Amino acid sequence: RRFDFVGRDKMVDSQYLLPNDIGISLLDCKDAFQLLSKEEKLYAHYISRASWYGGLVVLLQTSPESPAIYVLLQKLFRAQPLPQLQERATAVGMTCEEYQAFLVYAAGVYSNMGNYKSFGDTKFVPNLPQEKLKGLVWQSKAFEKNPDEMERLWQVCGDLMFSLEDRQKQLGLGDKGITAYFSGNCDLKDAELAQKFLDFKGISAYNTRLFKTVSDEGKTVYEVRLASVIKDDSPFKGESGNQCGVYEFEGVTFKVTRGDYSPLMKKVVENLEKAKDHASTPNVEKMLLHYNRSFTTGSIDAHKEGSTHWIRDEGPIVESYIGFIESYRDPYGSRGEFEGFVAVVNKDMSAKFT
Repeated sequence: RRFDFVGRDKMVDSQYLLPNDIGISLLDCKDAFQLLSKEEKLYAHYISRASWYGGLVVLLQTSPESPAIYVLLQKLFRAQPLPQLQERATAVGMTCEEYQAFLVYAAGVYSNMGNYKSFGDTKFVPNLPQEKLKGLVWQSKAFEKNPDEMERLWQVCGDLMFSLEDRQKQLGLGDKGITAYFSGNCDLKDAELAQKFLDFKGISAYNTRLFKTVSDEGKTVYEVRLASVIKDDSPFKGESGNQCGVYEFEGVTFKVTRGDYSPLMKKVVENLEKAKDHASTPNVEKMLLHYNRSFTTGSIDAHKEGSTHWIRDEGPIVESYIGFIESYRDPYGSRGEFEGFVAVVNKDMSAKFT
């Protein structure tokens, strides 16, 4: 196993670093997109926008510091062109290799939507001294424009970005690792009890997170948060089976609420609604209708209904799927990471094979 130096005296196991020569693949669909009809282009565009906003949810599902790291990077890159940023990096003493390591780290955060690998669940840290990255942030155009905001972001994520304490080296529950699907005081027993409650109530864990509080009197309360646009726990118009409320279960209290990721879910729904105006068939319209109801109310049953229409959408020119799908990164294996994709047929290439 190789070890690299980060800073003057800090030696880091290479499994927690991204190599400077790591490859970056360009997903180029320009030719295929140009061959789509106007309606197909608009449909693909709005599904892509919905997927983009929904993808930001993953930052909130990965680690407490991931959202702040992402915002910090976005502000750095939006405030000035990369050549100018590199000039300031040089001014604070960064070598070319260290600046490249910073860019590679940023690419890793964007690729994994967080600072933990989506395959392997191990943390990765910047392969450069912390004081140099802080120096770049302080000398950046973004800091000049809004020093208070940039300093607050660094206070939230600066140390955690570089920390490799045992618990922070990988995703996991309790003292086994880090997760944002559960509050930091949850362990395996909490996850098991919550799953038992959810099964008893017939609630899917796929679009939930779990937060535990213990009162001064020792009373334990678990909040099960459903991802949805609406935050009101009262029944939504036309909604059936709303199970938001407060329940006593095996000596503890469970509160089922909704509205988790609400601002992002609202963006998802808005763009799916626009996509529906350009759907190719009534079946696709129904699919999007059910997806929107799912993301609005937090109903997994509505998403399942939408997926039945997705299965019937045979041979589409524009293929897509969106929602809380894969549960690999939940340490307990029950909660789905948000994902969304759009794929388009290359009509010229398809014609050659038919």
